[in-house]
Amino acid sequence: MNKKLFVLLIALMSLSLLGIVFVQGYWISNAYKTKAEQFTINSKQVILSVAREIQLRENEAYYQVYSAYVDSIQVPDSQSFTELAYRIQNKATNETFIFTDGILEQDYKLSSGFFDSEMDSIQFRKLTSRKTKTKITEGIDGTTTTQTRVESFSRLKDYERKQFEDFVSNVTSMVPIYKRVKEEEISELISKELKERGLKSKFEFAIFNNNLETKVRSKNFKFNPDNTYIVPLFVNENKSNYELYVNFSEKEKLVINSILGMAILSLVFTAVIILAYSSAISQIYKQRQISQIKSDFINNMTHEFKTPIATINLALDSLKNPKVKDNKEFLNRYLGMIRDENRRMNAQVENVLRISKLEKNELDLPKERVDLQDLVEDSISHVSLIVEDKGGYINTHYGALKSTVLANESHLTNVIVNILDNAVKYSEEQPKIDIYSENVKNSVILKIRDQGMGMSKGVQKKIFEKFYREHTGDIHNVKGHGLGLAYVKRILDDHDAEIFVESEKGKGSTFILKLHLIS
Repeated sequence: MNKKLFVLLIALMSLSLLGIVFVQGYWISNAYKTKAEQFTINSKQVILSVAREIQLRENEAYYQVYSAYVDSIQVPDSQSFTELAYRIQNKATNETFIFTDGILEQDYKLSSGFFDSEMDSIQFRKLTSRKTKTKITEGIDGTTTTQTRVESFSRLKDYERKQFEDFVSNVTSMVPIYKRVKEEEISELISKELKERGLKSKFEFAIFNNNLETKVRSKNFKFNPDNTYIVPLFVNENKSNYELYVNFSEKEKLVINSILGMAILSLVFTAVIILAYSSAISQIYKQRQISQIKSDFINNMTHEFKTPIATINLALDSLKNPKVKDNKEFLNRYLGMIRDENRRMNAQVENVLRISKLEKNELDLPKERVDLQDLVEDSISHVSLIVEDKGGYINTHYGALKSTVLANESHLTNVIVNILDNAVKYSEEQPKIDIYSENVKNSVILKIRDQGMGMSKGVQKKIFEKFYREHTGDIHNVKGHGLGLAYVKRILDDHDAEIFVESEKGKGSTFILKLHLIS
């Protein structure tokens, strides 16, 4: 995939994911605000209903007293009757309707002492009504028919209620609040209203008069501007400044709980999407990186196979020459070249297969007691001729008094040979290699130091990855396919050993091996 297109796709996917996260956050925030507003509306409706119920109960209590008292009075002090009439005519049917509303007003003078009032007396007006309907029909012959019907004769409740409330307010305005309403009554009414609306919240309340707290309050009431709602009490009283304060202490908890389930699901799904996205991006990036590394590996492998294949072809062509067939010296030389190049290609194939077996845990590594310093000497013998041919040296500095480890002799030897081979290959001039050993607690430390090309910090982090080679353009001055150090790392992991590298560009590298000692 084109690099620019790949970056563009990643950017668009990341932007989309951020958009999803933003939308989820906005939804949760908006849901919280909506639920908080809904709780506020419901809470205000609760206490408004409670305030109305308190006033209604007070009026009802006075009404029960009034009803029994007034009905015992046979004759009112005065009475009047007012009648209102209106006419509707339908010319199409020759029908005329006449409606009358009659209101009977009866005045009573009640002793205010009956209601524990300081006033001498209280005027009370009782209202009743009578409705009639008269139908007049004109016939074709000029005759008329009249029908009259009384609709009702009953108490006008709305008029009476308003008049009665005004009457009661004159009495109650001079009564102390703690005598008019009790704490238990308010608590009972609030609990009832909350239950009817499906709200479950603890509450505290108090009645204030002119912003001063009265005796009517719950035990633990504390004013909180965020959770306290206020409604007026006894609104029909002109002189009344009573207010009911109700504090819902669990408002935040209830609001959060109302959206918690959906919010958690939303966050979980968003987290899954983010994790899946991150994993997908990581896998895509790794696959892209592996693809590039494999391409480099194939190019390097192809380059390295070209030379031995070409050499073998040339040697075979030379062997066809009759003069070469009769010359044993040339014959042995060309056969040796074919054997050496074949071994070289075989070694490369073996390295690939060896790594594959290690990844599948199919490589059996039997271990035994070996002396690490003896393995070092054996490893040096494999590369000493190459080092000498290039005019370099390998010096050993053994400081370890104990160097017996439990290891697979063959594979651990290959590990040291690989590191020494790299030290030779990555030395631009004569290879100069120093090997040190020392004991640290229950371990033996082996350091292999060269004075070659060295490597950057970024390269040091990747050299143990399979197929990785430092990019040097199209120059193949250093042969290899990026499998040697990957093999080294896997073998040492199997030995429960560690490997580190210290290097600086242009100043060489030091590979440090740490293995456990055995007694």
